[in-house]
Amino acid sequence: MEFNDNQAIYLQIADLFCENILRKKWSPGDRIPSVREMAVDIEVNPNTVMRTFNYLQEKGIIYNKRGIGYFVSDDGFDKTRSLKKEDFVNQELPRFFKMMELLNLNISDLESLHRSYIEKQ
Repeated sequence: MEFNDNQAIYLQIADLFCENILRKKWSPGDRIPSVREMAVDIEVNPNTVMRTFNYLQEKGIIYNKRGIGYFVSDDGFDKTRSLKKEDFVNQELPRFFKMMELLNLNISDLESLHRSYIEKQ
């Protein structure tokens, strides 16, 4: 995993977890990799991964079964979607709208670009 300097590493790892949940790679009730497994896999300090797990637990996205591991919450998909939607609306959209204005793009332009993007998928 490549990290950028614009966001804390534990939040970038949380984004990876959220993407796995939203893409349904991890479903409600699924056991997720352990702190140690994740730390080795993405080559970061286990304390950083633990911080990610604590963050996601606070958000209700994952939960811990003591001695067994961490699991995706029953409503983990919905909570993940809500969290990412809130982040998108509050952080990404303002920058996006600013760029639209600077580039003189309108909603019709975006619809056309979106259709092209979907067709390529």
